Amino acid sequence: MTSIKKIIITAALSALCVILPMAFHAIPNAGVFLSPMHIPAFIAGLTVGPFYGLIVGLVGPFLSSVLTGMPVFSYMPQMMIELASYAFFAGIFMKIVHTYNYMADLYISLVLSMIAGRIVAGVCRALIFSDGGYSFNAWLASYFASTWPAMILQLAIIPAIVFALEKARLIEKRY
Repeated sequence: MTSIKKIIITAALSALCVILPMAFHAIPNAGVFLSPMHIPAFIAGLTVGPFYGLIVGLVGPFLSSVLTGMPVFSYMPQMMIELASYAFFAGIFMKIVHTYNYMADLYISLVLSMIAGRIVAGVCRALIFSDGGYSFNAWLASYFASTWPAMILQLAIIPAIVFALEKARLIEKRY
């Protein structure tokens, strides 16, 4: 894929980081429980790689915060680290994982990046963004217990979207 095409996809996915939360927040608490901004970040990592995915993960929350106030400015740096981690790891794992089954590659990379991104975000929250009161139980509650609806949604739609993008020849064929 050319760098121009990667830049265009990166810009479109960054824009989706602004648009999707606005749509989801029309439903009470849907934005909190379904994490709509995560979807374009994961798609970026899986389709355009770790570098451009990292850019979507950093730019998306910043633009959304500045333009819409979501996330609130005080929470925006944490979201930037979290989404950048997800996208970066999704891109790395797509480069590493080769089962010769595209859907298996997508699911394995997505699940591994969900775990790795949550670890990075939790460590950053504990070391940088909290005053020492952040515990393992708080990490489990905030990154797993309260986000399971978002994880199910992501596992249901992200591989299907990426697969559809490949079938439509908008991204390169993997195998």
